Formats: sequence, C-alpha cells, structure tokens
Amino acid sequence: MPRTVLCEECRAALTGAAPGRVRPEPEPPGLPVVHAAARYADEVRAVLLAHKERGALGLAAPLGTALAGAVRAGLGSASGAASGGGGRPVLLVPVPSSRAAVRARGHDPARRIALAAAGELRRSGTAARVLAVLRQRRAVADQSGLNSRERLENLAGALAVGPGGGRLLRGGPVVLVDDLMTTGASLTEAARAVRAATAHEWARTGGEGGTAEEGLISCRGATPVVYGGTAGAVMGERMNGSRHEGTGRRHAVPGFAGVGRADDSICAAVVAAMPDSFEINRN
Repeated sequence: MPRTVLCEECRAALTGAAPGRVRPEPEPPGLPVVHAAARYADEVRAVLLAHKERGALGLAAPLGTALAGAVRAGLGSASGAASGGGGRPVLLVPVPSSRAAVRARGHDPARRIALAAAGELRRSGTAARVLAVLRQRRAVADQSGLNSRERLENLAGALAVGPGGGRLLRGGPVVLVDDLMTTGASLTEAARAVRAATAHEWARTGGEGGTAEEGLISCRGATPVVYGGTAGAVMGERMNGSRHEGTGRRHAVPGFAGVGRADDSICAAVVAAMPDSFEINRN
C-alpha cells in the first residue's frame, strides 16, 4: 500500500485537539456515550472522504490514530481503563458498511480504521482487538437525504451480531467505532444489536461468569466504572433485569444500568462528528 503523508494542517485538524463528548440533536434513545476526535469540516471532511470514497487507503493510519484518541477519551485515563480492565483487551466493534457499499468502494472504511486504531492503542500500552461481529441482516435504503427520524426507522432492526459473537463480546470493554457520526442512527442500531446479543448470551448461560472477572468498563466522563458481567437491552428498550420463564420473577442483569446513559456498559468513538454536536458548542 502506498504511504500517504498528511500535511501539517490536516494532521492538526485530526489530532491537534482533545477528543470531546458529542451528542446529535435530537439525540436518539439508546445512543451510547460517544466521543469524537475532530469536527467534520474542512480538512477532516476531505481526509475522511478521500479514504472512504476515493481509495486513499494509506489514510487509515492517521485516521486510526485519531480514533484511538477518541477511544481513550471514552474509556478514561485511569489504570483500569488503560489496560482494558483487569488486563483484558478493549474490544473495538466497527459499524459495518452495507455489502453494496463495500463492493463499490472495495473496502470497509470503519473496519480498516478500527484495525489501525487497535494497532495504535497496542503501541501505547492498551490491549485492544477488533471484533467485526456486526452483520447487516436486511437491506436498508440510502441514508443520504433522510432526516434523523427517517434514518432511525430505516436502520431499526437492520443489524445483528453474528453466531458466537455474544460470547466474544464478553471478553472486554466494548467500544462501538465508526468514521463519522451525523444523526447517531447507525451507532444507536449497532448498540441495540450488541445489547441484545450480550443479554441473550447472559440469559443462555444463566448469568454464568457474571463476576468482577467478567466486568465491562463503561464511559462516564473520564472515569472507568467496572461492572460485573455483561448485559444489554432487547430492541433498544431499557432493561434492568430479565424474567426467567415460568417463574414470573425478575432478576437483575449484572452490568446494566440504563441505555444511552453515562453508566451504560457500551460506549462509542468516532473519528469525526458534526460541529454542532460537540458539547462545548452548546449553550
């Protein structure tokens, strides 16, 4: 692959500022805490489009460096987060492109950037791996031209975790990753699918392994919080427990404290987000 060199202006736009918390307006129910490395404008927009649409694959390295910074911001800088929680790796789960888009572009941008980010995290001492477990289970319409509500409806139920993925997702703190967040619809659907898979896995095993050793780290500002076990929500609904068949009793699901809140067991990181979604820009 040819080496791609960024000019100083582009590199500074990608990684020159500290990553920040971002929230689209309106914020979709079920969207996890999201951190972004840069604002989607000018040089950052040009770099992302060159990588995604024009085959400048060498740009995955600097984009991965930017994404790694957003991941670190989400997990926090305390020792538990830095090592992935008890020495376990941070699990980067990329939001998949459609098969048609992958064929047209010749690559999956989010997955390529995620791999670069994982490498950058490992080089800086944070254990990390990419789990490309999300699959599109039905066709979706082109998102361009759709408003936030229409995008949510278009993507609802479109993603699922592949066979065996629920078990793999118990291996460390989960961070959903993508190159860009606009309305948050894609990350919301990805979070729903991951929560559903982890809740199913927890129910399948009867909560086996739901101990501190199986904890997840959530995003709550810059402070990591360790939860026992994994959990999720089915169809994006808030779920603080699961009902065992035939008993009518409700049991707490370890590690789950609410969907789309700062104490959720899933967080997300992106290279860029729309400028007005950065909290610092809000009144």
